[in-house]
Amino acid sequence: MPARPILRIGHPCLLQTALPVAEFNTPALDALVTDMRDTMAAADGAGLAATQIGVLQRVVVFGFENNSRYPERDPVEFTVLVNPEIQPLGDETGSDWEGCLSVPEMRGWVPRYQHIVYRGFDPQGQPIERNVEGFHARLVQHEVDHLDGILYPQRIEDMTKFGFEKELFEDPLKETPAEGSC
Repeated sequence: MPARPILRIGHPCLLQTALPVAEFNTPALDALVTDMRDTMAAADGAGLAATQIGVLQRVVVFGFENNSRYPERDPVEFTVLVNPEIQPLGDETGSDWEGCLSVPEMRGWVPRYQHIVYRGFDPQGQPIERNVEGFHARLVQHEVDHLDGILYPQRIEDMTKFGFEKELFEDPLKETPAEGSC
């Protein structure tokens, strides 16, 4: 199926809470998952929530082998997670740069729990439970936030660490600006 348009920050759907999926193993759920997987792949994403394509259902997809947006990250097994729940394992948090297909070309320094357990179901209704840490944990927390109407900029504590990727990361050693200019 063709990729669907990804809603961008400012769209009211991204601020709504998604509803639980009531029926598993249905053609409608299978079609949604296929659309999400195709859309995420076309955008070179690491994850996607149903709300990002305008569907208010508690479904996320995530995972990659190699990703040009996160080249230094270890692969994450492709997963379809329906009706996800997250439980932090301890109080340890860490901050790292995050991006989002709904907040294109921008990055922010976001705190997240380092270790979590996530639970939910696959599209056939089979339970999934995994203990994860690091980037995998960050990725799941980011996607589940979407289902609760939260975008990563809302989690940033220091807004000086939020901006366009080109401004934040390209040419960090550029010449000092002339006096009186930036």
